[in-house]
Amino acid sequence: MATTKLFLPPLRHSALPSCRRHFWSRKPPPRPPADKTYSVVKPGSVSPRLKPSELPQHVRPPPYYLTGVPPQSPNYHEVKTAESIQCMREACSLARRVLTEASKLAKVGNTTDLIDELVTQLSFEAGAYPSPLNYRNFPKSVCTSVNNCVCHGIPDSRPLEDGDIINIDITVFLNGHHGDCSETFLVGEVDMAGQELVKVAREALYVGIDQCGPGKLFNGIGAAIQSFVNSQGLRVIPSFTGHGIGTYFHGPPDIYPCRNSYPGRMKPGMTFTVEPAVSEGSPEVAILSDGWTAVSPDDSRSAQFEHTVLITEEGVEILTLHTD
Repeated sequence: MATTKLFLPPLRHSALPSCRRHFWSRKPPPRPPADKTYSVVKPGSVSPRLKPSELPQHVRPPPYYLTGVPPQSPNYHEVKTAESIQCMREACSLARRVLTEASKLAKVGNTTDLIDELVTQLSFEAGAYPSPLNYRNFPKSVCTSVNNCVCHGIPDSRPLEDGDIINIDITVFLNGHHGDCSETFLVGEVDMAGQELVKVAREALYVGIDQCGPGKLFNGIGAAIQSFVNSQGLRVIPSFTGHGIGTYFHGPPDIYPCRNSYPGRMKPGMTFTVEPAVSEGSPEVAILSDGWTAVSPDDSRSAQFEHTVLITEEGVEILTLHTD
């Protein structure tokens, strides 16, 4: 679940501006296809939020589960203990397993609310809490972002359609630690432009991870990602960043997906997410009136992939890597 680095006033979808100032470049963004082969998604009906009283007794929730207000995260780049690293491995492994199961519902006719129900069920069965639930008042257990929704989409009643692409973003809280990962999936028959967008976004994630290791600069990740994505004729979305993670959901360092001057070098024992979002059109976003859903102002699609990584003495370990 990305950290927002741009603060925009909430907007109603029908009132989104047709253009905005472009980020990070004087060049205009590429235009999305004039004849769209996908549906522009608007919010559907959202089912009632799970009440704290409905939380199973065996699940240990994070501090914000009642109030929605997370405690203060560290103001430094945390180096974790061996015990904390083991807890991170377990939380991240569970997040990966939940994402794998949730992806099986990325099919025509299924609603994103159904995905949310499964994520909630699997998290509770594993003794974990779905981290997004009531985090800063987010109403659901998972973020599901379809087509023109960049990230932080709220699961609702809309059935997935043939040609959709959907990002499913899973974070779980287990043994006092958060594990975070996401992928974008194809639903039915997706056009070639959509397939290429998803392919480039997946590759961009690993381009960024290749820049990770002890002594390396945090800002080298974004520089490499932006260079790669631009070379493919697409744009990174700079408004959302990766983040430090541990007993806290979001904290230092900030992992930008674009060229930046964020200070500091990586040290063994640090854990953080890398999660570039890639757009086929405008690199800008607008936030809907729900205060969460980020959409493209030109209705273009975006795709995003995310891993939680651990810096080691030898290099980098992907904690949320899929294993058979």
